[in-house]
Amino acid sequence: MAHDEQLSALSGHPDAARIRSSKLKGAIAALVADATGLGPDERAALEKRLTDAALAIPGVEHVRVAITVSRPERKIVAVGSGKGGVGKSTLAANLAVALARMGKKVGMIDADIYGPSQPTLLGAHERPVAEKQKLIPVEGHGVRLLSIGQLVPAGQALAWRGPMAGSALTQLIDGEWGDTEIILVDLPPGTGDVQLSLMQKARPDGAVIVSTPQDLALIDATRAIDLFGKTGVPVLGLVENMAGYACPHCGENSDPFGSGGAEASAAKLGIAFLGRLPLSASLREASDAGAPPAAGKGPAAEAFAELARRLIDQLEIISR
Repeated sequence: MAHDEQLSALSGHPDAARIRSSKLKGAIAALVADATGLGPDERAALEKRLTDAALAIPGVEHVRVAITVSRPERKIVAVGSGKGGVGKSTLAANLAVALARMGKKVGMIDADIYGPSQPTLLGAHERPVAEKQKLIPVEGHGVRLLSIGQLVPAGQALAWRGPMAGSALTQLIDGEWGDTEIILVDLPPGTGDVQLSLMQKARPDGAVIVSTPQDLALIDATRAIDLFGKTGVPVLGLVENMAGYACPHCGENSDPFGSGGAEASAAKLGIAFLGRLPLSASLREASDAGAPPAAGKGPAAEAFAELARRLIDQLEIISR
């Protein structure tokens, strides 16, 4: 921290650690302060405190405070699937909650423009406000969320062509994410406009692919993997969802969608297999109620916690 001699009194200020430089020219004090990690209101409060402190110094009549923010080390992870109905959004929401419970600062972009479900899954229906033309995420279960579902009335169809969907995605990506460390992007199924727009506007650091064990889903999942490969986005791994079902009445296990197909496909494609999750009525009920099982205790919470740990491991591997 560099001070002009006349401004040395600022070295004892409670916010002194954030002051990067201070100069006095005539009766005008110019300060540069680092506001990394602070929200818009906190930045404004910091600017006011420093202004008041500088004005209290003899000879200072005017104060100019420049606020700087260092970009945090942030990872963007796309969660995709080749087809709908494989539980991708539910998995993404619970994965985000599990990461938050690990102590990570987690954000979620609900990029499924035409079928946004994250507000329901995370119980975060509040409409986000805008500060300086940036949307402020709404928090649910420790996860910061931005979704088109928070901005339009429930049940309203969005008859948007590709450019409009791309513009909406840009607004979500450019939100005020602050010190968020990991942002999960819940993509719509398939390999269309929204996926390509994401690659152009905010290239993900990696992608997680969700599939059921059945061959039909795996065929489409392979297409999604191929899209990420062609755009230079590393595939962090494949998750096998709806793998097995335990009858709540007799306790017998069955495999309505087959078993092991995603793990075999991951091995064949040379990508990591992150784990499998069973078909569960309780998971569906909790999701509809905006109460992700990953936020509680029990086998489901433990399964999502393990999935989160494996995701972090894969992010560390590609960062080496």
